[in-house]
Amino acid sequence: MGAAAIVGNQRITVSSLDTQVSNLTTAVKPYGSSLPITTAQMPTEVLSWMIRFSIMDQVAASHGIAVTEAQSNAGLSGLSAVASENGFSNVTELLLANGVPPQLFSQVGRFEAQETAFALQNNGGKEPTTTAEQDAFTKAIGTAQCSAASSLNIKVSPQFGRFDYATSSLGVVAVPNTLSQPAGAPSPASTEGLTPAAC
Repeated sequence: MGAAAIVGNQRITVSSLDTQVSNLTTAVKPYGSSLPITTAQMPTEVLSWMIRFSIMDQVAASHGIAVTEAQSNAGLSGLSAVASENGFSNVTELLLANGVPPQLFSQVGRFEAQETAFALQNNGGKEPTTTAEQDAFTKAIGTAQCSAASSLNIKVSPQFGRFDYATSSLGVVAVPNTLSQPAGAPSPASTEGLTPAAC
């Protein structure tokens, strides 16, 4: 009761999620409709990020990765290029548009730093630059995140949806209302990606 999700032995409470959604709503308000996120999307987006942070912490722990605050700050700053590539004027706009409240920006930085450290570890101490190296990293990080997510036995309250283990998502997806379906009619909702085996 009162849990939006259970990740390993940690509970993400509905009240903590509500607080972060409120923080996001407040931060997005000055932008009007210029950011591509709606109020309806915010709870699942914020919850997805809260879960992703735990998954990446688990990846880091299982691979002996520890990052400093300086590395986390650099990880956050490094998103400037991603922001401009996607048409945003700065990192703040990028993160808000993707459902991250300002109070969780530092965790995004840690996530990025952990991912960078994993990439270096996976590529003999140097950043993956060739297509082959980048493909190998993408596969390795996807496998590691999937394994971490599976080990954490993530449970999401049906109020918010279900957890999608597909490596392209690793987030919460809404569950369509099938109560109006005729008896025996197949559900339009695919279950692909919704179980650890989909990794």
